[in-house]
Amino acid sequence: MNDSIPDRIRKIIEHYGLSVSSFADKIGVQRSSVSHLLNGRNRPSLDFVMKVVQSYPEVNLYWLLNGKGEFPSEEIINPSSTPSKSSIKNLKAPARIPSSENDLKEPIKIVIFYSDGSFESFHSKNK
Repeated sequence: MNDSIPDRIRKIIEHYGLSVSSFADKIGVQRSSVSHLLNGRNRPSLDFVMKVVQSYPEVNLYWLLNGKGEFPSEEIINPSSTPSKSSIKNLKAPARIPSSENDLKEPIKIVIFYSDGSFESFHSKNK
């Protein structure tokens, strides 16, 4: 898939039958910001991307960022089924993740983004 982020944002706008103005209002950004992004003048900030994902739960973050996955997302996360921060802190990452027979990768950092815009970062103790 060769779509760019602006192309995927256009798909979101079209899917919901919105105008650029109403889309900007819904995600809480200036209308000119969306216009500049769609025209290729600016690139989306992390804040912009998170506002889109928070406003439209059917938008898969990975699809929006790199075109992988589907839109609208078939899997909508139920907030009551998401793990708590304390249970996440108790998770242990595997020591090594094999990506191929000859290549072992060690995770060095995991970042979890929350719906309120905050995030937590977990670093490997090996580094």
